Amino acid sequence: MSSSVLLSGLKFGSVLAQNQMLRRTIPSSGESLPIIGLGTSRVFDVDPENRQQLKIRKEIIEVLLNNGGSLVDTSPMYGQSEDLIGAILNDYPRRNELFLATKVWTKGKTEGEQQISESFKKMNTTKMELIQIHNLVDWKTQIKTLRQMKESGEISYIGITHYKSSAFKEMEDIIKKEPIDFAQFNYSIGERDAEERLLPICQEYGVATIINRPFMRGEIVSFI
Repeated sequence: MSSSVLLSGLKFGSVLAQNQMLRRTIPSSGESLPIIGLGTSRVFDVDPENRQQLKIRKEIIEVLLNNGGSLVDTSPMYGQSEDLIGAILNDYPRRNELFLATKVWTKGKTEGEQQISESFKKMNTTKMELIQIHNLVDWKTQIKTLRQMKESGEISYIGITHYKSSAFKEMEDIIKKEPIDFAQFNYSIGERDAEERLLPICQEYGVATIINRPFMRGEIVSFI
């Protein structure tokens, strides 16, 4: 089964007529997801009490949805991003159109459970579509919690992430041994290490992929 490729970061293009975006299948479930998502690092790290800033970010969410997108990817590592998303989702009529993804980024079972609980509160949601283990921090502990949450229906999918190619070997080993749904990592024309083994292994084991920094935070665009 081919892996689903979702672009997280700076996003544009790949939109079909009548606001129908290309979609790919999540191998573990058969659910389809638009290929372009919204990354919230830095851009959404603003004060949710600032009405003007809140209005601008809400408009970004609207643009995403109006053009067929749904994935919004965040993390406790991204400052006030989760709080801002929660402020947007307060009485938001289009919540059911969003695919919310956040991460757990701490060591210890109790600490992980507490951080995840805080993410739910901050993001103003009772269900998270995806929680990923950020940069593989204490993944052996956190994956047990995420499995329990998936079984109870609190989350739909489990994932792992890393932004350094030096971690790809460990990601490969986890994919081979653990039943995960998503892997998120850097891949672009400027960072092609994932082509060697990680992408093929995701395809072989039926793991959907979220591509991080597809434009290297604008560096690639500046060359055009």
